[in-house]
Amino acid sequence: MRTPAGKECPYFYGDYYRGRNREECRLLENWQSKLCNTCPVPGIHLANACQHMVLNATVVRPFFILPPEVQISAYCKKTEQAVAEPQIGCGKCHSLPEIFTGDSFDPNTHASD
Repeated sequence: MRTPAGKECPYFYGDYYRGRNREECRLLENWQSKLCNTCPVPGIHLANACQHMVLNATVVRPFFILPPEVQISAYCKKTEQAVAEPQIGCGKCHSLPEIFTGDSFDPNTHASD
């Protein structure tokens, strides 16, 4: 569903049926609509839609004068390990094709005529 910031997010829910105006984030407990402006979750889901990755979000305030922001940590259920970069994933669930890794690449078989 589209967030107040205009991005598609799988954790945002809005109920506008017959005049209702109920919005919530199903990832954060203390959610405010202004957090959607800088939330990294829509970008993570655009880059990596792995069904094994579980996201955890916390709201932090790095300095007292700065606005609060969302920090994301990720965990892979398949490999049972923490994910350092959620945009990329754990690296074991979805391997890259051979053409990108350079394994067993023969330029003679891929030459164009």
